[in-house]
Amino acid sequence: MRIAYQYRLKPTYEQRCQMERWLDRLRHQYNWMLAERFDWWEMNRTPANACPLVCRIAEPRDQPDYYSQKRSLVPLKGERPWYKEVHSQVLQDMVKRVGKAFDRFIKGDKNGKRSGKPRFKGKNRYRTFAYPQAKSDWVEGNRVKLPKIGAVKFIQHRPLPEGFTLKTVLLTLKADGWYVTFSLQDKSIPEQPVIDIKPTEANSIGVDAGLEYFIACSDGTLKTPPKFYRQAENKLTKLQVKRDARAKGSKPRRKLNERIAKLHQRIARQRQQWHFETAQELIDKADVIFVEDLKVSNMTRRNQPKQGDDGTFLPNGQAAKSGRNKSFADAGIAGFLNEILPFKASNAGKLVVKVNPAGTSQHCAICLNRVPKELSDRWHEGPHCGASMPRDENSGILIKKVGLGHRLTLKCESRSGRRSPRCTAKRSA
Repeated sequence: MRIAYQYRLKPTYEQRCQMERWLDRLRHQYNWMLAERFDWWEMNRTPANACPLVCRIAEPRDQPDYYSQKRSLVPLKGERPWYKEVHSQVLQDMVKRVGKAFDRFIKGDKNGKRSGKPRFKGKNRYRTFAYPQAKSDWVEGNRVKLPKIGAVKFIQHRPLPEGFTLKTVLLTLKADGWYVTFSLQDKSIPEQPVIDIKPTEANSIGVDAGLEYFIACSDGTLKTPPKFYRQAENKLTKLQVKRDARAKGSKPRRKLNERIAKLHQRIARQRQQWHFETAQELIDKADVIFVEDLKVSNMTRRNQPKQGDDGTFLPNGQAAKSGRNKSFADAGIAGFLNEILPFKASNAGKLVVKVNPAGTSQHCAICLNRVPKELSDRWHEGPHCGASMPRDENSGILIKKVGLGHRLTLKCESRSGRRSPRCTAKRSA
């Protein structure tokens, strides 16, 4: 098992200046190596016999890879002696980052999903460097001994777990200072422990996630999102307007940029803390938590443009959807359902099960009859059983029933109130 513990660093002025110099030099070399890969790819991605007659055929040369670019670090230190100050393994890790970014763009990850084209790093976009082969004796109390930097003090707000071996040390420059991340490993603990829990009516709960109610549970619990970004939006707007009035490159503009970055950091930390507290509340309620298998990226996708007969573009509702997309980002539903809740549940020995969300908002949780609703309809009224509850609470009950094996197609009504032949056939089967 591999875990990470992060602490805030308290470097001296000399150490802080040295780490910032390292970041700047690593960033420059990262951009140069990324440009080298792009140059080869642009000139050699098409076979010579498939090139147009008017194009220039590039001279044959080897494709830059991790090993060839790593070997180039030796003459680099001879041409530019200031790179000798940077630790050799830190430089090699930078080369590895270049290779990963480029390969994910060309080949994709292990699932075949390709990332966007890697971009060159500006001064505020390269903020981390790593020691890939750290040793456990580097950490002594509240100090970490970093090669070529020295012993750096950190705020040890919690002790490191026993039995784990230190593998990697990452140093990150954030809006409020430097942080160190210790990557720890214990081979005796499996990466994904097997959790053998059989879901039942008593030990499970269904959770519907949304914007009106962040979570609506099958037991009737409703929790509204705190909207941390919306609360700080006015303050953020004032700072941005004040920043834009300052001259580019000036010290007042840089100071305002730092204040804006710290405000964004505070919003993100408030949201993350609230997510962890909400996840703990759900874990305390049940052993099995059923959630929707939502594709939030599809829900926040831009609307397709609509074009009239005369060639002009018609309103497509994107203005209203942009505000809803901002609310989705403010709530952080995807991060909560896909990362924080499974992580907390796995540590507590609980189980999170994703179910198909199809039909969970269009059926009655009591009688399972189809009750069509528009997105603006926020209250559920069951015409057959007399059920009356918030729409999201009804969906939470349905999610639990689907997770326990109920089929929503057993009883379904069309919009006209008649039972469809498809549903009748499924019921008779």
